[in-house]
Amino acid sequence: VAQAAAGLHHAVAGGHVGEGVLGYVLVFFAIWWAWMNFTWFASAYDSDDVPYRLLTLLQIAGVLLLAAGVPAAFEARDFAVVTAGYVLMRVAMVTQWLRVAHDDPAGRRVALRYATGVTACQSGWLALLAAPQPWPPPGFVLLAAAELAVPIWAEHPGPRIAWHPGHIAERYGLFTLIVLGESVLAATNTVQAAIAAGGLSAGLVAVAAGGLLLIFALWWSYFDRSAVEGLRRSAGSAFRWGYGHLLVFACLAAVGAGLQVAAQTVQHHASLQPRGAALALAVPTALYLATIGMLHTLVNRHLGERPAARYAAAAVLVVLAAAATPPLPLALAVPLIGSLVAALVVTDLLRPAA
Repeated sequence: VAQAAAGLHHAVAGGHVGEGVLGYVLVFFAIWWAWMNFTWFASAYDSDDVPYRLLTLLQIAGVLLLAAGVPAAFEARDFAVVTAGYVLMRVAMVTQWLRVAHDDPAGRRVALRYATGVTACQSGWLALLAAPQPWPPPGFVLLAAAELAVPIWAEHPGPRIAWHPGHIAERYGLFTLIVLGESVLAATNTVQAAIAAGGLSAGLVAVAAGGLLLIFALWWSYFDRSAVEGLRRSAGSAFRWGYGHLLVFACLAAVGAGLQVAAQTVQHHASLQPRGAALALAVPTALYLATIGMLHTLVNRHLGERPAARYAAAAVLVVLAAAATPPLPLALAVPLIGSLVAALVVTDLLRPAA
């Protein structure tokens, strides 16, 4: 996550927005999808024996290999190392599913379908490496769609794997905290570097304070509602809730990159104009708000909770605040964006009990 966010930050700060966003999407998909598959599998089949732990070590090695390849992916569109790390993680997961097929007769058919689907997808990724570089976007879209379809295809005939709603909600919450922590760390490092290079300024203080308020409000908005009961009630909702977190996690990490760009722009250390820097922060914030509003609505409908419209309205206001820069100074736009998200939190706190 740190490597992906750093790559996005450097690309956007250098004015290469399109290339940076494309590289970020490709890399973050690999991070999220491998993590998501491991999380749901572990909820159902964490045997914690020696082979399971050794296969987990193999997946850790894949993560490190993927991270090592991120700079080349952003700078040269060379995805060879990223792909090798990703495939290594997924091959370990195939082995885990084959163990399930051997040890769990009731889940054998589903496990074999998982193993077959994941293996086919990894063959596709390896074949894509032979294509002319940089990767053709249609190839990535096709294989990513195939990856997303594997769990739906594997579990369609049933029985569904016996994952635990409480465990799933907890693991997603922990990953959210990790991504938010990365955003805080990235912004802190940038502010420290800006102070060392040019000293403390009123604009930098405003950006730092606004960023802190924003991240705090984003954290609050995520954990404002529990998803456990909603996940327990509807397996179909659980699939959509889990998949929707690709945008949640990717946008939260991108918020950290946006804060870095804003801090550098205030200190005149970035190639972007103030409006571009404001949008670099506002766009991922708005996408996060719209997504989390829909996810809260999805898993809390049984409580009469439908916050999607409020969150979408807040997302629009956040983008408008960025679009108003200038004449609105960037040093005021960042606190305004944080204040708008904080106002959404206050609105939710004051809402009548369901």
